[in-house]
Amino acid sequence: MEKRIIDSLRIEGCVFAEEETQLLISEAGSIENLMKMVESRASGLPLEYVLGFTKFCGLRIEVEQGVFVPRQRTEFLVQQAVALTTISDIVVDLCCGTGAVGAAVATDLKRIVLHLVDIDPIALKCASRNISNIGGHVYQGDLYQALPHSLRGRVNVIVANVPYVPTDAIRLLPQEARLYEPKVALDGGMDGLDLQRKVADEASQWLAHGGHLLVETSKMQADQTFEIFVNAGLTAKIARNEEMDATVVIGKKE
Repeated sequence: MEKRIIDSLRIEGCVFAEEETQLLISEAGSIENLMKMVESRASGLPLEYVLGFTKFCGLRIEVEQGVFVPRQRTEFLVQQAVALTTISDIVVDLCCGTGAVGAAVATDLKRIVLHLVDIDPIALKCASRNISNIGGHVYQGDLYQALPHSLRGRVNVIVANVPYVPTDAIRLLPQEARLYEPKVALDGGMDGLDLQRKVADEASQWLAHGGHLLVETSKMQADQTFEIFVNAGLTAKIARNEEMDATVVIGKKE
């Protein structure tokens, strides 16, 4: 049976058919469920949706169809945030999606006060599950508007993996992202930086003095994101990891 599954996945273009088959078998629980999972994967449904989870920073992050799947390069954003966060800090994860970034930061640092925000109810359902053993507060709404006013001027770290794909470039994304992930989680506007501007513009109202804003961006957009941060009154720098193809712009409120 295992070889039959591998062959069927390979025929449908699954590059890592052997590894995927092992994952499907380990998670299925029954032959009937396994066959359904194989059929879903062979039809093109992303593996993470079929399994119901992905691995991120060593954590099992629950996902479901219709939510943005966290990318491995975003682990660099977590690393940068952890380096700037200390115990008892208030951390806000904007556009949290599954809550993977916030969950990973909180798991690494233990005692922080975590707040997560997303506009999408499906994402927040996943985020709530992914922080259930960690603790934290989940809010539905548009960026800072969803946060309690009591946090103004008190946040130590804001992490934001907001959409940064230019609208016209969405058609160039891999099929799994383009067809199955929500456009609201991908589309960053004409130049891809619309939401970065919104996040940076209001950051100083929410950050404590010495607090940091960290945003994932692309290598090509990094200089523009840097300028956005500077124009918003933040002291900015660019962090880059070539191996992970990951870029993070870090702003500090002086």
